[in-house]
Amino acid sequence: MTASQTVKPYKDTDADKKQQVADMFDNISGTYDFLNHFMSLGIDIIWRKKAIRALKASKPRRLLDVATGTGDFALEAIKILQPQKVIGVDISAGMLAIAREKITKKGLSDQFEVALADSENLPFMDGTFDAVTVAFGVRNFENLEKGLTDIHRVLKPGGKAVILEFSKPKGFPIKQLYHFYFNHVTPLIGKVFSKDYRAYSYLPESVAQFPDGKQFTDILQRVGFGKALARPQTFGICTIYIATK
Repeated sequence: MTASQTVKPYKDTDADKKQQVADMFDNISGTYDFLNHFMSLGIDIIWRKKAIRALKASKPRRLLDVATGTGDFALEAIKILQPQKVIGVDISAGMLAIAREKITKKGLSDQFEVALADSENLPFMDGTFDAVTVAFGVRNFENLEKGLTDIHRVLKPGGKAVILEFSKPKGFPIKQLYHFYFNHVTPLIGKVFSKDYRAYSYLPESVAQFPDGKQFTDILQRVGFGKALARPQTFGICTIYIATK
């Protein structure tokens, strides 16, 4: 993605995308979980479970959740996969504060820890993890290929990356309904419930710009993954990508 194509949350600042995304998630952290479930009518919970189940046969012991946010995806992974250790990283301190509250409440401090870290410069040795997961986070990377290359690096040989991300439905009338909902209804809901309405205008813009489907599996293979599959969900509203090192 070239600099001119880079979609940023805020138009009135010169800060780079990474800083803007961190600020945006800090701003919306308090309403993030509620709005996620509300705006997707709860379907996002089903997508997350399906994405995690793609790792069930691998039985990962050490798992990294990139762009972990408030920790929901990682907590679901603990429930379904029962790994020995999960580490969640994110660039938003506000989101991580909420994740830490959940970890403490559930008594999972020994099994799940979170850290402030950049997804494009992961602070881990090569081949550290059996699996890496990312839910609705890769389209926020400032440099997509750099982030995916680093995910590949920290995976053990044979390890899997499972990435859940919004995509663009192709068929009538879902494509038209989706476009209307995402571009008109979503920003309106964001404006009512969130103190940062720009975050919910950025969402459709970032999805529209994201290279989904085959374009994305091609990028995964280009950064070194041997095999990459795309599994569209719910008429192609979102896609589960499974890539093996």
